[in-house]
Amino acid sequence: MARSRRSWAAPALLMLATSLAACGDMGRFQTAAAPTAPPIIKPNRIIATTPASDKEHERILAAYGGVYNDPALEALVGKTVDRLVAASERPDQAYKVTILNSGAVNAFALPTGQLYVTRGLIALANDTSELSSVLSHEMAHVLAKHAAQREDQARQAAIVDKVVSDMGTDPEVTAFTIAKNKLSMANFSRAQELDADEMGVGISARAHFDPYGASRFLTSMERNAELKAGKSSLDPRAQDFLSSHPATPERVEKAQLVARQYSSPENAERDREDYLSAIDNIVYGEDPSEGFVRGRRFLHPKLGFSFQAPEDFSLDNTAQAVIGVREGGAQAMRFDVVRVAPEQTLSDYLNSGWMENVDKSATEDLTINGMPAAATTAHGDQWQFKVYALRLDNDVYRFIFATRQKTTESERNARETVNSFRKLTLDEIQQARPLRIKVITVQPGDTVESLSHRMAGVDHPVERFRVLNGLDTKAQVKVRDRIKIVVD
Repeated sequence: MARSRRSWAAPALLMLATSLAACGDMGRFQTAAAPTAPPIIKPNRIIATTPASDKEHERILAAYGGVYNDPALEALVGKTVDRLVAASERPDQAYKVTILNSGAVNAFALPTGQLYVTRGLIALANDTSELSSVLSHEMAHVLAKHAAQREDQARQAAIVDKVVSDMGTDPEVTAFTIAKNKLSMANFSRAQELDADEMGVGISARAHFDPYGASRFLTSMERNAELKAGKSSLDPRAQDFLSSHPATPERVEKAQLVARQYSSPENAERDREDYLSAIDNIVYGEDPSEGFVRGRRFLHPKLGFSFQAPEDFSLDNTAQAVIGVREGGAQAMRFDVVRVAPEQTLSDYLNSGWMENVDKSATEDLTINGMPAAATTAHGDQWQFKVYALRLDNDVYRFIFATRQKTTESERNARETVNSFRKLTLDEIQQARPLRIKVITVQPGDTVESLSHRMAGVDHPVERFRVLNGLDTKAQVKVRDRIKIVVD
């Protein structure tokens, strides 16, 4: 992945982006409601949770948009898990699967047998054998007790987090240290990944799924991450499967070698038709209830506001905030919501010490599009900051702009972005719909190019169409094939 990432995603920039993503009070655009209990795929499989796993479960739901409720998908996943469990080395091991309402491509497991898969991963897969390869891989981590070992590492990471947090209030140093530590603790070892791959392929094969589903889907995930890297200035794998499950050519090759021990691709079950029927109309990408990015614009229909980033900025709606970085890496921004007491002025908030090296003499009260606001500046060793706070109804929203060198252009970019912050009209709110996967049949005359032009709301539509349908750079669609497109 590193070789395909743009040069402006350099370590220094990633440090800043991590800082911008980690500093702050709330980390989302509203206080998280109590998550609903996920459905148990099979009622007679009751897993024994622990206080630690319950806490981790709540954290996962908060980070990945909660539960995605879709009876057809739940039935598909439940049926797949039943087959895999029956074919596994431990058919007595209980599992509970939660489908997460996130466009990220990810799946993971807790030591208790709690499995998680995002709707983004389900949308990327093209048949049940590919989905089974992911589920069996995660089951293998549970069976081999890899997940338990990683949980022990996570406990150590939590201790380090507290020590680092207690060291001081420098958001750049603290945030980067914690993020780096969490990343190192999150990864399975290379040997564990290869073991889980081998075990997972075996489980899928014994369940009569195409064992080559693993190598196909590893390839799709890698291509999806490369496409994401081409448009994002942040680490494209931040919330995705590849951040803790790196798909390397070695792993793809190993998965193919293991698959050859069980079956040939022609004779294995892929269950493509039923799979495509089950995912037809699934939400694709971001859920508007959590806000979404369309080009340079960010909209939050539920909270009723919108703003537009400057030209050449890429926006990423993360679990903590909206992060943007300009191509070239010299400018970055963060947008989030913060807790400010109604009686506290916005100027007082900006000068209250949550950020170091604030120039209090530069703090000023403003009115932006009829909303009370305040602005100030701060400086670090390498970055200059312009900070705005705006009060909309009962909430206070914060923009933090960072630039390596203060220029007229950087000042203008910050000012124009903040000035674009406005309330959405009722019509705009009603028209804000999620993107969805639509499964269609290829007709005579259809081509990759013509079908990709029917895609809505996606970048690089031709490349996205190929990745979404598991087509390599030279493959063409065939008449009567069923394929996926993205529609609004």
